[in-house]
Amino acid sequence: MIPSDPITLALSIILCLFFVLFFFGWKKNAYNLPPGPRPLPIIGNLHILDMNRPYLTMHELSKKYGPVYTLQLGVEKVIVICGYEAVKDALVNHGDEFSGRPKAVLIDEVFKGHGIIFASNDNWRAMRRFTLSTLRDFGMGKEAIENKISEESDFLVQKFRSYKGEPFDNIMNINAAVCNIIVSILLSKRFDYEDPTLLKLIKMNNENNQLAGTPMAMLYNTYPSVMRWFANVSEKMIRNANEICAFIQDTFKINREQLDVNDQRNLIDSFLVKQREEKPNPKLYFTNENLTQLVVDLFDAGMDTTSTTLRWGLLLMMKYPEIQKKVQSEIDKVIGSNEPQVIHRREMPYTDAVIHEIQRFGNIIPNNVPHATTQDVNFRGYLLPKGIQVIPLLTSVLHDKNQFEKADEFYPEHFLDSGGNFVRKEAFIPFSAGKRSCAGESLAKMELYMFFTRLLQNFTFKAPPGAALDLTPRVAVVAGPMPYKMCAIPRA
Repeated sequence: MIPSDPITLALSIILCLFFVLFFFGWKKNAYNLPPGPRPLPIIGNLHILDMNRPYLTMHELSKKYGPVYTLQLGVEKVIVICGYEAVKDALVNHGDEFSGRPKAVLIDEVFKGHGIIFASNDNWRAMRRFTLSTLRDFGMGKEAIENKISEESDFLVQKFRSYKGEPFDNIMNINAAVCNIIVSILLSKRFDYEDPTLLKLIKMNNENNQLAGTPMAMLYNTYPSVMRWFANVSEKMIRNANEICAFIQDTFKINREQLDVNDQRNLIDSFLVKQREEKPNPKLYFTNENLTQLVVDLFDAGMDTTSTTLRWGLLLMMKYPEIQKKVQSEIDKVIGSNEPQVIHRREMPYTDAVIHEIQRFGNIIPNNVPHATTQDVNFRGYLLPKGIQVIPLLTSVLHDKNQFEKADEFYPEHFLDSGGNFVRKEAFIPFSAGKRSCAGESLAKMELYMFFTRLLQNFTFKAPPGAALDLTPRVAVVAGPMPYKMCAIPRA
């Protein structure tokens, strides 16, 4: 009942305000968040962000507020961690405390907490253990998968030759080649580059990657109840995700019918065997939902990141022909006309340095996948609450001027000593670090080396006459180069 007396009403309002201020003031003071730019009501710090490439603003803000600061997106406070030392401290030294995933409406609607990338807690641990073990069982880092990559490289070379030196866009061909490697592990299958099913899967995956990196996606996560009336980003992403999931579900239904426990052909078979073993357990992890999303996650991560890095590599070889020529000279000296093998890599320090610099400069996951604290954590003099979103900014590590002499340039000498020997850099973490680092890192490294060397062994890459080579990254979660055409000139 609302008091009718004005004085009583005023006192009631003041009392309510006192309790609100006391509660929120106590909650705020219970934690010691790092300083950051002053937020505005409702929008927080959104007005100062480059909404297309927020990582640029976040990196710049660290120069003023230090390596750990608070940013406010709408009404949500986010902890941004910048620079190699601070990011390593969080992800490695405090790995368990920073291994969570934040709650985000768009992520929850699309991924529903299943799979490996956006899963949390025990479900994530179970899926990660299974994934690492199974990828090893099916050849990750071994000769069997090396042979598959070598065979696929032949198909890609043949495809590039078919253009006879004329300009073409390489995105679908490279996507398809890299996709076939992870598909061989997941489904025991290889697609032709023109297969309509493969092209559709790649197209939907690429569209979701681009949509998830747009300002609309950020605004949708910040103001979901409002933005769902104005933006169809969620609708498009869910539609694409559902179609990809339907393909995966049809595949594992066939696998279930043909399953031989003693002859597991691929990751899906291995999962189905685990599913049978787990059935008496009331707390299930090996569910159909987890299988579907796990395969989608590995399909996405196994294709998109490696193919994007390769596309950066070919663009950079066109941009810097003198570097391309030096790589080719080393390939000719060490490999000649033979098939590249992983064992050759140790004899090719310059090529190895160039591949590492492509990954560093390409900076394809500049924001990193967002993390969250799994408990209250004392970090660098601040007390961070459980569940707060954390952005360990990868661009700030790969472009850390304390770690890389010419951080903003493409400079392979970052990974070479004065004698031309390859040098490892601790700050080289394109696959992130700690508990949530990329599960397919060793596979990706093998793919990058073998595809890159095979292509430069067979072709010299040049820009079409009069074409400008733009090194501005595309707006997307996986930040590839802008669309470009190239000419693959066969080498004698």
